Amino acid sequence: MRKMFNFLVGLMMGGLVGATVALLFAPASGEDIRSQLQEQSIRLRDEVKSVAEARRAELERELSALRAPYRKEEKKAD
Repeated sequence: MRKMFNFLVGLMMGGLVGATVALLFAPASGEDIRSQLQEQSIRLRDEVKSVAEARRAELERELSALRAPYRKEEKKAD
């Protein structure tokens, strides 16, 4: 498991370094590159936000399901 994690981290780092080098040597102007980077970072931020919200909703549903039996017991005790 640890080897797989290290591989994935290395793969991501290599991808980031490769993308950075490609951007630095791209024939586009600096302004164009900055604009593209800004658009991509906004898109990435929005995607991460939506994934985090979905995961939060999933965890809240799981928590409610785990709490449900205890809530039933409390109602029976009353």
